[in-house]
Amino acid sequence: MQRDPKYKEIVRFVEERIRCGELGIGDRIPSVNAFRIRFKISRSSIFLAMDELKSRGIIESEPAVGYYVRSTNIEVQEKILLLFNEFNAFKEELYLSFLDAIGSDASVDIMFHHYDRRVFETLLREVDGRYTSYVLMPGKFRGLAPMLDRLRGRVFLLDHFQDDLRGRYPAVGQDFDCDTYDALVKGLPQIRKYDTLILVQHEAKEPEERYDGLRRFADEFGFNSLLVPTVGEDDLHRGVVYLTANDRELVNLIKMADRKHMQIGQDFGILSYNDTPLKEVLCGGIATLSTDFRQMGRTMASLILDTSPSLTIPTLRNRWLFLPRKSL
Repeated sequence: MQRDPKYKEIVRFVEERIRCGELGIGDRIPSVNAFRIRFKISRSSIFLAMDELKSRGIIESEPAVGYYVRSTNIEVQEKILLLFNEFNAFKEELYLSFLDAIGSDASVDIMFHHYDRRVFETLLREVDGRYTSYVLMPGKFRGLAPMLDRLRGRVFLLDHFQDDLRGRYPAVGQDFDCDTYDALVKGLPQIRKYDTLILVQHEAKEPEERYDGLRRFADEFGFNSLLVPTVGEDDLHRGVVYLTANDRELVNLIKMADRKHMQIGQDFGILSYNDTPLKEVLCGGIATLSTDFRQMGRTMASLILDTSPSLTIPTLRNRWLFLPRKSL
């Protein structure tokens, strides 16, 4: 039977003193030297105990004061930071499914960096050591490994991240190239009546890999393909499937179709990324290719809760869904 590391004795000691009422919020806990003498363990082991208690939000420290009790909620075993790129309808689904799956023994905070690397790095520096686990959406940021390696807590990657981080931290993400290709293959019977596929995408935050998958599909099955930043009034043509990466372009296409008396799903098609309840009913139903954000939240929670030893660092590909609707 595997024994707990020695520093866990200090963690249990502090928990028990809180549980029986000897320590309350604001009370100082014994010093490092007092713990060293009492438990006969090294200072480094004591600091491991302090780091765990701090990351769970139970204690805090101040220069010239020492360590004191910050919270008496000792039932929280995991204190988790979710650092998202933005909050929208489908990220809300991810967040809520994660909360449901992670359980009541965990405390979860959420922050946003809005695709700003300076904000991303500043937030992580400010919260370093305050959480047991950090669930991060770094997107296109490169060269983050030295900073993430220094974080005092476990690091997990979510949704979209660069290849230089792959295999360094447990991750649940999308393969935008393969997922776009696979989704289009599933939709081939509906797409056959068109001759051209155009990806409408211009924001720097969006993954370029989407077009790699679209182009590979088009080459294999005999379609024309194009990547454009937006669609103007003179750019709306019959026989084209427009793949929209954001809802503004989707609304723009719908308005132009109305003005030009063109029928969506007949004269041209629309295929939108990231499904939402609104797209189920808009214009009789907008076809979507989308990852399953609810499943992504559940899978990330299972990675955090799984503490069994592993010889590999998992990178799990979250499944995608192709939802054919009237717009094709």
